[in-house]
Amino acid sequence: QVQVIESGGGLVQVGGSLRLSCAASGRTTSTDYSMAWFRQTPGKEREFVAASAIRFSGNKNIYYGDAVKGRFTISRENAKNTVSLQMNGLKPEDTAVYYCAADVIWSSPSDNYMKASSYDYWGQGTKVTVSS
Repeated sequence: QVQVIESGGGLVQVGGSLRLSCAASGRTTSTDYSMAWFRQTPGKEREFVAASAIRFSGNKNIYYGDAVKGRFTISRENAKNTVSLQMNGLKPEDTAVYYCAADVIWSSPSDNYMKASSYDYWGQGTKVTVSS
């Protein structure tokens, strides 16, 4: 079994910054997982935020949702299967519960790394509130 744990949410003012962290543990010792962030607000579908993809070839790719390009940065940490999401220039519309997801997606079109259905392992979510 794989556990995914997020941390770092909170309350921030418009224009401020927050850093979210996510670690996947369990049966991940020898496997590199693709990891992604999604967010969700009440009554809406889960929205893609960013992904750190690792393909079977070993190639690594980064993807961002249109709403966060230029403001958010996803990066791999030194610990295996750990990523962070640096969020700068936060806006009220960034308010949501942010979920981290992980899975092995080794050979797939780029679009699949941005789909929630591609990931089997999810964290509980961490709330981000941007106040104006």
